[in-house]
Amino acid sequence: RASPLSDVPIAVSAVTAASLQNSGANDIRQLNQLAPSLLVSSTGSEANGAARIRGVGTVGDNPGLESSVAVFIDGVYRSRTGAGLTDLGEIERIEVLRGPQGTLFGRNASAGLINIVSKSPEFELGAKGEITYGNYNFWRAAASITGPVSEQVALRLDGVWSQRDGFMDLVDGTGTKIGEANDRDRYFLRGQALIEPNDDLSIRLIADYTNRDESCCAATYISTRETIPGATPGTAVDSLTTNRIVQILNAIAPNSAPMTPTPYARESYITPGRDYGSKLKDWGISGEINYDFGGAKLT
Repeated sequence: RASPLSDVPIAVSAVTAASLQNSGANDIRQLNQLAPSLLVSSTGSEANGAARIRGVGTVGDNPGLESSVAVFIDGVYRSRTGAGLTDLGEIERIEVLRGPQGTLFGRNASAGLINIVSKSPEFELGAKGEITYGNYNFWRAAASITGPVSEQVALRLDGVWSQRDGFMDLVDGTGTKIGEANDRDRYFLRGQALIEPNDDLSIRLIADYTNRDESCCAATYISTRETIPGATPGTAVDSLTTNRIVQILNAIAPNSAPMTPTPYARESYITPGRDYGSKLKDWGISGEINYDFGGAKLT
């Protein structure tokens, strides 16, 4: 039931639609700037994005792992945190609940929970649209329309399209560019129907579809040499001549050749036959029925 946060014995950060718009946030990754206890990151792929609350979370690229920070979108549990690492259309609010939430949400989220609530259809005609342009040829277009079709039925349609060039160059063992990584190419559609036959009964139906065809997540290695104990601080020592363990960059490079890339060059060496391709499709339908008996409400 609706209660003031000061009366609820749990730690909650509620982010409103106005706060999201003013900060430019359009997915849960950008909530980092609005909910300081939340950290969302991706390593191998955005499909396996990880969320941490108060520094606690499930970390790993195994798609079989379910995060200890649960994600709910319009009341539906999403077993993959990556489902929220995309544009979410018009949002009413996002709640970040800190601490175990197994009792309240029926889900053993030992670290916390992210509850995303989208805007529902309205019985008043309205529309909204926006276009954004940024560096690396970033484009984002979003639009929504809502309104009644009868006195008991209202509809809403949200759509988002975004794309951006990659900011990391993929190079082979000779330093020749063979592609780009960390680009953006995605679109999102969500249709809703709100049916209210009377004051006590409310039915909300939602269908959504997300498509992502991107390259993520490339990064550079800063250290390119091993340093032996007792050496002058900052002195680079060739690991191959000191009989020490070959560091990771040499180990994964073609033919295990020593390389000294500059992190600020935004270049990443890639193993032959492998890329950072990330093609994701996410879709589903959901329904929520609420009936008010007066003294109690059934969902």
